[in-house]
Amino acid sequence: MKLMIRYAVDQKYQLYDRNGEKSREMHLEMNLDKIDLDKIDIHAQPPAQEPARQYYFMAKCRRIVQKKEQELGRRLTCHTETFGCQMNARDSEKLAGILEFAGFLEAGSEEADFVIYNTCTVRENANNRVYGRLGYLHNLKKKNPDMRIALCGCMMQEEEVVEKLKKSYRFVNLIFGTHNLYKFAELLAGCYASDRMVVDVWEQSDQIVEDLPVERKYPFKSGVNIMFGCNNFCSYCIVPYVRGREKSREPREIVREVERLAADGVVEVMLLGQNVNSYGKTFDPPVSFASLLREVEKVDGIARIRFMTSHPKDLSDELIAVMAQSKKICRHLHLPLQSGSSRILKAMNRKYDKQSYLRLVEKVREAMPEIAITTDLIVGFPGETEEDFLETMDVVKKVGFDSVFTFIYSKRTGTPAARMECQVPEDEVKSRFDRLLKEVQEIAAQKAQKLTGSLQKVLVESVNDHDASLVTGKMDNNATVHFKGTADMVGRIMDVRLQECRGFYYYGTAANE
Repeated sequence: MKLMIRYAVDQKYQLYDRNGEKSREMHLEMNLDKIDLDKIDIHAQPPAQEPARQYYFMAKCRRIVQKKEQELGRRLTCHTETFGCQMNARDSEKLAGILEFAGFLEAGSEEADFVIYNTCTVRENANNRVYGRLGYLHNLKKKNPDMRIALCGCMMQEEEVVEKLKKSYRFVNLIFGTHNLYKFAELLAGCYASDRMVVDVWEQSDQIVEDLPVERKYPFKSGVNIMFGCNNFCSYCIVPYVRGREKSREPREIVREVERLAADGVVEVMLLGQNVNSYGKTFDPPVSFASLLREVEKVDGIARIRFMTSHPKDLSDELIAVMAQSKKICRHLHLPLQSGSSRILKAMNRKYDKQSYLRLVEKVREAMPEIAITTDLIVGFPGETEEDFLETMDVVKKVGFDSVFTFIYSKRTGTPAARMECQVPEDEVKSRFDRLLKEVQEIAAQKAQKLTGSLQKVLVESVNDHDASLVTGKMDNNATVHFKGTADMVGRIMDVRLQECRGFYYYGTAANE
């Protein structure tokens, strides 16, 4: 009997023979290096279970790629372009991994045979960027008629976007959304089997499929998805409508992924979710994010653990205690405030107020005096008055954030805030934004200056883009450091003496020099 697929995965799946009959059950540990796509019988029925089904279609795609390469007399190339958040970046690593597994060669630019845009839709200008880039891709496709163009991600979850693409961008070959990204190999095969636009967008899905190839940007650090979706419905945000309701991965699966990453040389992981603090609430019984962190910390080889993003309303005393006791969790907490006005926070549907946020920061700093706290702030939310803005300035001064991501409110069609009256005049918003930016930069620079002269551990991430004699890395608190070094230092955690502070980054010297 010839098995259709030979692979190993850390769950129980069915294998099928040529006739699609169930042959036997296997329970093995995943090892992508042992998956041989050339041994998969692509003429058999595809498996029903995931991820076996997707490896079947990867094998099918590989045959398509090989045939096309024989026709053209050259390698087929691909390119993945990411718009948006770190979760999108992690998703793009999966897309790139599947394309590589299928036999494509990364081109390094959009001048490729297969180009996929992983889109963001948090702000409407993000959509406009994609439309603008599609014009460029259309010109490239005229020069290379065999080129395939795919669009996926949050923007594709909007019905009006898909209708616009179907009407005005007929040269796009494949469109899919956030809920069926794991089906990329299957959709890719369908894209090459048809000259018509393939559209497959789901409204929702409860399924989580993670055991797929990944092409990591960095060999020494990696994101790890722990949950998907969001239940908060902030009035300015489109994310719950395009990412769906919260669903968490099983803790055992997350820990085993981290173990595999550690075995592959990863020393830092970033646990990712729209709101990691609400991780595990849908389980029966519930599993807290703090308990997940305890398990991840036990993994040998992992030296640093980061996570993003935390919602203030769900930051528990248990989580603070786990962070304070940990030797691996980085002393950095990104805690989005959005506004310092309790009235505006209520209109934003943030479910906390100014005083509770300040008490939370005080509690965090009592447990970890050295922690760096960063935040997000929106200026010009509908109905924001000068008094509301001054409340925000007051929180900024009282907290003393290490860094702030400041945004001018952008009306997002499809959100409750877009329908609110009292939109703030543009000139007032700009004036407030400039005042806020000046304040946060001065405070952040003063805080950063205090570390000058100290010895810090720095994870070296790259050779400096502007000076090849320098390397660039990140401290535990997520601040950037440049110092004299060589390429062989990349991926290592080194002791560095901070010599000079330049506002938001440092110049230093390796301690052994």
